[in-house]
Amino acid sequence: MTETPDPKPARALPARLLSGDRAGVAALAVSVVALIAALAPYATGTDFGSRVRTYLIQHPEVLQEVSNALDQKAQQQQLADNRQTTAEITARAAANPGLLAVDSRDAAFGPADAKVTVIEFFDFRCPGCKATAPEVLRLMQAHPDVRFVFKDWPILDGPANGVSHYAARAAQAAHRQGKYLPVFRDIMADPAPSEASIDAILAANGVSMTEAEAAMSSPELARHMADMQTSATALGLIGTPTFFVNGKASESIQPEALDRAIREAKAG
Repeated sequence: MTETPDPKPARALPARLLSGDRAGVAALAVSVVALIAALAPYATGTDFGSRVRTYLIQHPEVLQEVSNALDQKAQQQQLADNRQTTAEITARAAANPGLLAVDSRDAAFGPADAKVTVIEFFDFRCPGCKATAPEVLRLMQAHPDVRFVFKDWPILDGPANGVSHYAARAAQAAHRQGKYLPVFRDIMADPAPSEASIDAILAANGVSMTEAEAAMSSPELARHMADMQTSATALGLIGTPTFFVNGKASESIQPEALDRAIREAKAG
């Protein structure tokens, strides 16, 4: 998930600042130093630090056990944070159903009277959105009786009007010509989209560039984008992608979790 650059800070999730074995070694080294410093005042003898060092050298497996325990604790904390956050978002959605209302401007696919509706807030440059996009399209094929709604929420530009905003407007312009899904697929498949590559994707999918340019600069499309931003802010979303299944925010962006939520909603 990509976090929104909103000035209001979201709860920080555990993350490694380095990669590979070096990250683990660095983290453990800091932990060991801190442990020795904390216990030293209570230790007897003058060579406490030396004894700890000798013990760790003789029993290096202890370091791996500490690393595993730290990872497990971090994962448990992240799951707890995710559950709390999604519960809060779901509560806001339930209190104000209009925030997830589907209107005629939205890119929506599937029966309008479907028992199950899946809504995704996403950014075209978000790595998590790109990773899940092919699976979302496959889920649409696997569940033709479900309504899928796409909410373009360009957060990676911050306050600037950059590539994420351009991609969102381009996709919305393509939607007005009945070309949303192929454009969505191709922009998501582009690892580093630019205005030029997005224009090329529009043209390759048969989008009239003249009509698209007019739509992208229209007040109507600007209002639609602003309305989606307002909804995301009011819901308290902290990043992309965020999925809703029948108004309930998903705790996971994993496709299997989304598929499971869809099946449970169908059975409910």
